Amino acid sequence: MDITTQVGERTLTGTVIDSGDGVTHVIPVAEGYVIGSCIKHIPIAGRDITFFIQQLLKEREIGIPPEQSMETAKAIKERFCYTCPDIVKEFTKYDTDPAKWIKSYEGQNHITKKKFDIDVGYERFLGPEIFFHPEFSNPDFSTSISETVDSAIQNCPIDVRRGLYKNVVLSGGSTMFRDFGRRLQRDLKRVVDQRLKASEEISGGRIKPKPIDCAVITHSMQRYAVWFGGSMLASTPEFYQVCHTKAQYDEYGPSIARHNPVFGTMS
Repeated sequence: MDITTQVGERTLTGTVIDSGDGVTHVIPVAEGYVIGSCIKHIPIAGRDITFFIQQLLKEREIGIPPEQSMETAKAIKERFCYTCPDIVKEFTKYDTDPAKWIKSYEGQNHITKKKFDIDVGYERFLGPEIFFHPEFSNPDFSTSISETVDSAIQNCPIDVRRGLYKNVVLSGGSTMFRDFGRRLQRDLKRVVDQRLKASEEISGGRIKPKPIDCAVITHSMQRYAVWFGGSMLASTPEFYQVCHTKAQYDEYGPSIARHNPVFGTMS
């Protein structure tokens, strides 16, 4: 899955961040090979954001039918949420000009057919913020997604790290929040630069580390990145020359799927 995401980006070296409904994985891929021992995951994904928004709404809004609270939270998440660059400044914006930033959501009670209106305020940016501050919703986990990405890459062989930092690819519906990629790139760059600065200070200024480029790739197809990469891979002439047949699978079993020469021919 992570390799087909990389194929969709026309490169076979990079770090895939795949975030769906249940879990978020950080998967380093070098020349088409998944570095399995370095895969990381965080217990924060779309479902957790929905739960978090649901709790925020429960504390403030009383007009939501209880049986529709989850459905309403999910709709608000998909329609209004975005990633902010600075949470403190974002609170100030909402407090200074609430008419501009607070949105209205209109729903309908499925049983009584009566309509209800609720205000959508801080939830707009607090929902996606749990990727960067997981402790907001899960006190037992406090490692941000940017730190997790950095940790996964640092566990990889040193000769592939620059390529992994330079090509961080987003995949899955929970990465679709506006400015999510920009915030992740900024935070990841800060972590990397702090390490380089610390290294220079330890050497007393004698060693000047070469800057590391950090780039997070966002695109319109990232919700379906896995399918998109797989369709591109299957459309190449080489694919049908190296794909495994059912007869081969029956002979060798599931282990035959652990490697495919197609990734070597396309690099």
